[in-house]
Amino acid sequence: MSSESPTPPAAPITANTFVATAAGNIDPPAPLTGLRRLMTWIIPANLGIFLVWGAVPGILLPQQITQLVGSADKRDVAVLAIVSTIGAFAAMVAQPIAGQISDRTRSRFGRRTPWIVIGALAGGLSLTGLAFANSVVGIVIAWTLVQITLNIAQGPLSAIMPDRVPIARRGTFAALSGIGLMVGSLGGAMLGSLFFHSIAAGYLVFAVVAIVILCLFVLFNPDRPSSGIPLEPFRLREFLGTFWINPVAYPDFFWAFTGRLLLYTGYFIVVGYQLYLLRDYFHVAQPETIIPVLSLLSMVGLVITTLIAGPLSDRVGRRKPFVFASAVVMSLALLLPWFWHDLTAWYLTVVIVGFGFGIFQAVDQALISEVLPSARSFAKDLGVVNIAATLPQTLAPGVAGVIVLSFGYAGLFPVGIVLGILGACAVWPITATR
Repeated sequence: MSSESPTPPAAPITANTFVATAAGNIDPPAPLTGLRRLMTWIIPANLGIFLVWGAVPGILLPQQITQLVGSADKRDVAVLAIVSTIGAFAAMVAQPIAGQISDRTRSRFGRRTPWIVIGALAGGLSLTGLAFANSVVGIVIAWTLVQITLNIAQGPLSAIMPDRVPIARRGTFAALSGIGLMVGSLGGAMLGSLFFHSIAAGYLVFAVVAIVILCLFVLFNPDRPSSGIPLEPFRLREFLGTFWINPVAYPDFFWAFTGRLLLYTGYFIVVGYQLYLLRDYFHVAQPETIIPVLSLLSMVGLVITTLIAGPLSDRVGRRKPFVFASAVVMSLALLLPWFWHDLTAWYLTVVIVGFGFGIFQAVDQALISEVLPSARSFAKDLGVVNIAATLPQTLAPGVAGVIVLSFGYAGLFPVGIVLGILGACAVWPITATR
């Protein structure tokens, strides 16, 4: 995609108009620097954050813990479960709070820009701290700070779509955003494996990449000044109530959240545990040597289906059938390693799962953007619903650890299948989109 020259709106947009016309199911004002530029830059913006999520919880953090406590009696599995659970709770709380703060930010740089920059800088510092942590307590503190700070950036970044993208282009935008997200996650696993024996250097590299990319994103895609937008009184009770998604008051929002939570959990509870699966289930002597190949295979399928499914959902005007199809594809793929205990089965699984998850990533964000309850709280509401995306990625190693300790590695696959199918079924009651 080529960059566009700045394209100001035909008529001045007042503060009240900005808020009133930016509802989740109403087209927002045009972005200041052109839609194509924004759609191009969302790929590296998501890439910068999700490289961290792909490399750290699934590769670098488990290896760092194994080096520290050893693997005897699955001690590293138990410690990873504790660290991941604490970090996941921090992520769950951080993103909605960061979203609420950005919704209420009034500055000449807009509502989102200041917090994307602050989150990126603080996230880089937190990763640096994690690089030099030499105790379990130190790892817990540093990983928790990484979760909090990078979610400070990710929450406002997720509000870019409803803030600036017309509904008719959201499937395409979601596809491009999904490419950045999943290429980041898979590319993070590939790059993370290259730093398998130099973990501190890996943390520092990912810190620099996240800071540079996110700062360039806000530089080339300036937000509208928010200084003139009226600021409503803050009500703590009302804010705390947003952590409970009321299925009666906002049924579409509730079902979209539930569907994403279940499907993401089903995916990451298996794929996020890949390092230990390769080592202990498929008995690969040096799993870090084949993770880059597996990630590349998954990435190919993911990119292909993402690029096709996103624009296609815009063309046909439907989202839900794509979500259901993605869950069916991924669930069928997880049957292979469950019944065929061979590394070849895992190769096939990651390819097929990549196809399925690419379909999901292409349309899910667009679907979410159309069921948001309030135009005045996009980032906060997306922060709440994004718990369903960030929580599984960070909590999955902990949940998987409990399953493995209780039922063995084979127990991961049926759990992933059931959660994926339930997640697909959850989107059918949504009425705001087809």
